[in-house]
Amino acid sequence: MECNYLIRKMGEYMTKKAWFQFSIGLLLLLIIIKFLVDVKWIFSPLIIIGKTIFMPILISGVLFYISKPLQLLLEKWKVPRWGSMTIIFALLVGLIWIAISIVGPPIVEQANNLTNNLPALINEANRVVTSLLEQSVDLPGWLKDGVDSITDSLNDIALNFGKWFVQFFQSVVQGAFVIVLVPFFFLFMLKDHEKFLPFISSFFSGKKKNWIVKTIRDIDDVLSLYIQGQILIAFILAILLFIGYSIIDLNFALLLAVFALFMNVIPFFGPWIAFIPALTIGFFQDPILAIWVAVITLIAQQTDSNLITPNVMGKTLNIHPLTIITVLLAAGNIAGLVGILLGIPAYAVIKTVVSNIYDRRIEIKNAATQDAKDI
Repeated sequence: MECNYLIRKMGEYMTKKAWFQFSIGLLLLLIIIKFLVDVKWIFSPLIIIGKTIFMPILISGVLFYISKPLQLLLEKWKVPRWGSMTIIFALLVGLIWIAISIVGPPIVEQANNLTNNLPALINEANRVVTSLLEQSVDLPGWLKDGVDSITDSLNDIALNFGKWFVQFFQSVVQGAFVIVLVPFFFLFMLKDHEKFLPFISSFFSGKKKNWIVKTIRDIDDVLSLYIQGQILIAFILAILLFIGYSIIDLNFALLLAVFALFMNVIPFFGPWIAFIPALTIGFFQDPILAIWVAVITLIAQQTDSNLITPNVMGKTLNIHPLTIITVLLAAGNIAGLVGILLGIPAYAVIKTVVSNIYDRRIEIKNAATQDAKDI
């Protein structure tokens, strides 16, 4: 009897511990995931539907957060909801027309020119490598074979990269916003976004409802800050780079600036990814230009680090650079480019939820302690 009593007391003690509750919850989650994987054929229609609407919802969400400050400003000026929606749609259509009709053709032209010039760039690279090898001491045969193999690989990568480059910008300029679901979802986000929070919180009551409301608002603030800030920063950096590349008369300046616009959306790694093709093109155009490209990139990055980012995004996200690198690498391995793009905002959302859970537990603990003192 005494043994059973001790076991029961130990069980009651364990179930009250946060680490035990977390472990049980994690175990149940893994069991559910294993079950869903085993019977995934049941959910295959839902998976297909999810994949179909995921990208339109994602694009619509980004557009909503970009246009949200304008909508709030217009409605603050007593513009009705339908009027603010009309103005935002008109501006969006105008920007799309500018992208397709004015900016699009020179971008596609420069992308095609870059693709056509890639063989010449590769030949120039081979010539430089060959010249360096001829000026050095004789190398072993296996090393020469390795150099030849690397050169062949570079040829294939460069050609494939050029094809991807053209296809990427053509798809962005011509087809990214013509799908029907994007304006459909975007319209309803602009129209009914205030109804989401009351709908979710209606399933709860009391302090749980207050916690749900606070958590959702915190998530909304984090997403607003990240999306608006990251896109604004990427746009400003792209303009700075385009101005700098145009001043030094770098080939494909507009194409490289637009490429930097998309890459700078990726935290930490994006600027380096954008820097490599610009440096390469500058080097083969004129080795002196490579130095100027490095200087322009350094100036743009320092302007971003010391002026733009602190004023646009501040310290609200409060994510350590090492954490950003880890999250990006893990998300990239799991979901590729989509994981890289969504890794940091997903981490910020999870961090917000966990932080609110922790604050709620502290609040409950303090309340229980106060009640015990009152007794």
